Amino acid sequence: MSDPIPRRTPAPGRARKRAIREHAARAGVAYSEAARQLESVGLRPGETLSRYGRTIYPIGFDPHRQLLVERRERRSFEERVSDTRRAAALPHGRALHLVERFPPSRGRTGSGVGSLYHGEGREELLAMLYIVIVAESPGLLPEVGDLAWIAELGEDTALDTACAEIDREARRLLDQEPLALWSRIQKALTVAERIVDGQVRQEAIRQTALLSTMMTPRLGYAGEPYVPGLPVAGARQILDALLIVADDGHAPGTRVRLLTQPHDARSATIIGARWGSSGPPVGYLVWLDGATAPLSARPDDLIVLAHQETTPR
Repeated sequence: MSDPIPRRTPAPGRARKRAIREHAARAGVAYSEAARQLESVGLRPGETLSRYGRTIYPIGFDPHRQLLVERRERRSFEERVSDTRRAAALPHGRALHLVERFPPSRGRTGSGVGSLYHGEGREELLAMLYIVIVAESPGLLPEVGDLAWIAELGEDTALDTACAEIDREARRLLDQEPLALWSRIQKALTVAERIVDGQVRQEAIRQTALLSTMMTPRLGYAGEPYVPGLPVAGARQILDALLIVADDGHAPGTRVRLLTQPHDARSATIIGARWGSSGPPVGYLVWLDGATAPLSARPDDLIVLAHQETTPR
């Protein structure tokens, strides 16, 4: 019996060149820059520095969310148009659209990260943020007619472009302390209740009642009073993911590792982004696996693990 024909294994140099080409294409950089990055930071196959690329729907550990995302990607044209029509209706329609577009998710078991995109009242808080913009910065609002025309295209991203300024301003509002935000929302609702636009006025009246309910003390399991407060973290994460659609970056739930840690260090999960006046995130809030508190990191300090974006079936 003759000896089997030995399998040819790729030469190390050939494999390295292929890895460099793949990273250059994925990161959008020149071959020489890709080679430098691979060698300087110890990138593994499929990994990228977080200042490159985009992760909107990270592959997580919540099958239900995965199913919702994949189902949404398979919508018919009529379903997409119906959704964008609603998303064009400020303030409440867009708020509801965003909550459904970025559903709740659970963190990886053992990571220390609990629920993401979560919290009772996310839809209401987002609507309140848009009311603050209506009351304080009406010049940022796109023309109603333009939004209606764009909605007929059935493309979320086209509507995102038209709403880019108000979406970023809504996210900026969430960087305030909760009590300061609550006070600002209350004042804006009072102003909006006197606005000529009947739809905004009726929504402001409704949201005023909801805000009062959200901030009313309740009794806990032990009989102690507590105030649930505003679902700021979940609303932040929704808007983080939304802004990343247009400006690139990596949404909460993306798995990463830190360059400042040894190569065998624990991985981490992005739980939030920090934004400038324009462009992609200028920083991230990450939670190291097993840690008890998050930490801040620059985009250059994070490596995004391979195969992070959900791919619809």
